Amino acid sequence: MQAMSKSKRHIVLGITGGIAAYKTPDLVRKLIGSDFEVTVVLTEAAEKFVTATTLAAVSGRSVRNDLWDPDAEQHMGHIELARWADLLLIAPASAHTIGLMANGLCPNLLTTIYSATTVPAAIAPAMNQQMWFNSATQRNVEQLKTDGVLCWGPAEGDQACGEVGPGRMLEPEQIVSEVLKLCDESNEHKPLTGINVLISAGPTREAIDPVRFISNASSGRQGFALAQGAHSLGANVTLISGPVELETPEGVSRVNVITAEEMKRNVLIHAASNDVFFSVAAVADYRPASVAEQKIKKTQKFSSTLANLKLELIENDDILLCVSEAFPQLVKVGFAAETNDVLAHARAKRIRKNLDYIVVNDVSNPTIGFNGLDNECTLIHAEGEKKLNKASKEEIARQILLEIAPSIRQRTRK
Repeated sequence: MQAMSKSKRHIVLGITGGIAAYKTPDLVRKLIGSDFEVTVVLTEAAEKFVTATTLAAVSGRSVRNDLWDPDAEQHMGHIELARWADLLLIAPASAHTIGLMANGLCPNLLTTIYSATTVPAAIAPAMNQQMWFNSATQRNVEQLKTDGVLCWGPAEGDQACGEVGPGRMLEPEQIVSEVLKLCDESNEHKPLTGINVLISAGPTREAIDPVRFISNASSGRQGFALAQGAHSLGANVTLISGPVELETPEGVSRVNVITAEEMKRNVLIHAASNDVFFSVAAVADYRPASVAEQKIKKTQKFSSTLANLKLELIENDDILLCVSEAFPQLVKVGFAAETNDVLAHARAKRIRKNLDYIVVNDVSNPTIGFNGLDNECTLIHAEGEKKLNKASKEEIARQILLEIAPSIRQRTRK
């Protein structure tokens, strides 16, 4: 099956019957946020779980659900959709639809589009674990893979039926990530090929005692999205991560750290062999001056004089400033999470730390930034500023990387 072109970003999203269909409005929204146009095709069973009205509202396009629609089929609508698409994505893909596709059966609009298209096709299976393990299902999936269909998932976990095992549809952000990866892999020009990229991500933890620590709400998602995106664009990526519950992006070398001091030490070690440093980690500004060897007990009930615990804090080193001073030749990209006077603070920080770029977002907005799946930010450099509108963190990472790639290549050629 031919590659997906980056210059054409049309997706036909087929939705089949299954409880996972409730996630599809969010999937549509995230695909649109990543700069795709989406036309939804529903099977009859899918309409038992999600409505065409909802999907039309989030996609901004008419939803198709009838092979025998006289108005659409007057112009051979199923052929038009097959030609319009640059990717046919079926999520969730039920065992029934997988079986129809694998055996060349076309009883509905979705399977007819599949039989008529020559563009890449992908399925995100979703079903009960026993249905997934059924020999017929496995045989049908293998047949589709042989035919060139991509299979994304399924994931393991709790299922609506109460069982646990493989069969969950991948989360919307994971599916979008696969779509973006497909775009990157099919793009012959990878502007970061041969570039060594160092990225810090996630929070740090500063111990108070053996069970308590100072930290922040950083999920690490934006840094991990940058690592994944940089690798897809050809870079050799080293990711230094604080404690987060994220899987290492494929092809990325990961170093795990806990404290700000550990992160500083590892960043400085790796900076010497890299061309660009993305400082995305939300490093704790302060740490306790001393760490209690035993758990500090609560004393309020027993002594009024010890009711309030006082912590003496000392400032951690500024890792990005240390890198800037030690490695002036490095392309340096800082990230700033601000709550007020966002642009003014970021502009001053870029100059103070001698950065080539700084990316700033307003974390007082609860829909973006820390712990969110989306982001919205401004990329600031000496020649100007560019607003990156709200989109998935994967798409924001892609835009940042493509925006600064020419500068990185120019610097590394010198």
